[in-house]
Amino acid sequence: MLLCLGCISARGQGSANGFPATRSDNRQIHGVVFSLAGADMRFPQIDLGATGSLQLQFDDFDAHIKNYSYTYVRCDENWQPVLQSPFDYIQGFREVRIRDSKFSAISRTRYVHYSVILPADQSKITKSGNYLLKVYVDGDTSKLAFERRFLVVDPKVTVAAAVVRPNGNYAAGDRQKLNLSINVSRLQVQNPQSQVKVVVLQNYRWDNAVHHLQPAFMRGAAYEYNSERDLLFPAGKEYRWVDLQSFRFQSERIEGVKEAEGALAGYDVTLKTDQERRDVQYMPYADYDGFYKISASEHIDASYQADYGLVHFRYRTRDGQPYSEQVYILGQFNQYNKDENSRMIYNTATGLYEKTLLLKQGYYSYLYGTATAGDQSAVTDITEGNYWETENTYTVLVYFQSFSDRAPQLVACTTVSSR
Repeated sequence: MLLCLGCISARGQGSANGFPATRSDNRQIHGVVFSLAGADMRFPQIDLGATGSLQLQFDDFDAHIKNYSYTYVRCDENWQPVLQSPFDYIQGFREVRIRDSKFSAISRTRYVHYSVILPADQSKITKSGNYLLKVYVDGDTSKLAFERRFLVVDPKVTVAAAVVRPNGNYAAGDRQKLNLSINVSRLQVQNPQSQVKVVVLQNYRWDNAVHHLQPAFMRGAAYEYNSERDLLFPAGKEYRWVDLQSFRFQSERIEGVKEAEGALAGYDVTLKTDQERRDVQYMPYADYDGFYKISASEHIDASYQADYGLVHFRYRTRDGQPYSEQVYILGQFNQYNKDENSRMIYNTATGLYEKTLLLKQGYYSYLYGTATAGDQSAVTDITEGNYWETENTYTVLVYFQSFSDRAPQLVACTTVSSR
């Protein structure tokens, strides 16, 4: 089995779709959670001018206090950093130190837990858009620990969206289609094709986001995006899950747990083998659309009391033979990055794809996907199958760039469910 330490890509590695990968230059960083404050399973998104709305938490296995700081980098709609001075979009300090740290307690794994609520009052974001949160050591931005994406929204555009069953070739029921319209009456739009850009996400996946949409109809300030060729998404299936909230009382997805040897993790966890679901009958159940949360059922505060486990994932194809494509395990816990940290290895002795991940106690939802070396994202057609009834969330992002701004503003962010 191949061991993945933290599921974070290595220095300088970009994602397959050309976006900057959310990466770490410090292999001691694990258990990163960046979300709405008090809501682990919500993508980090705030309205312009908000403070104290997001929470960042992470663990450092070096187990001694370090001087961590963070800053923001404004990006365009493709997550490329813009050539703009931070003073143009940050009011106050450009760099803020992370002061809240605790040594782990009770757990067999030793680490220092860091947390911070942001944006801070003394470091406010003044322009909407896509942002990278960069965390680094000793006030040196070249010593990058990791980075995460978040959205700052200035709601000026109204969005109406609905998920429908497509017609034509996809009427068989393996795709979902999004119809949407926007109203830009509050904007001064002179060139809609170049100034207004719409991006659509399925379950907050950036790796297969739909870009470069053009309206099918324009009626004054109302733009409609309902072409039969656009906004078609594989329906997929409900996400797989594993409950690691207790290493003592095993959940139904766990085959066995034992104490781990060595200091890397407290426990060694073997999961039941996942099967190919392409031809398996669809069964609806509540899932978390790829999100995860840190939680320990036997501890008061999981943030610094939860333990880590070496979690062994196994996946079996329908006939036990390897695919011609590579297989990846994906979810918000690894930012859907298609890299060596998420790639599973086929074991000829067992006839299984295998992967070992170092995970903190909690609840994780995930899926398997296949891709070749040149593919921008992994697809789930073979590993999971596609059923129109699947519950998915779709997020519509509307960007507007005035002729005087160096980066697009994020003027709408609306999420709808297929149910």
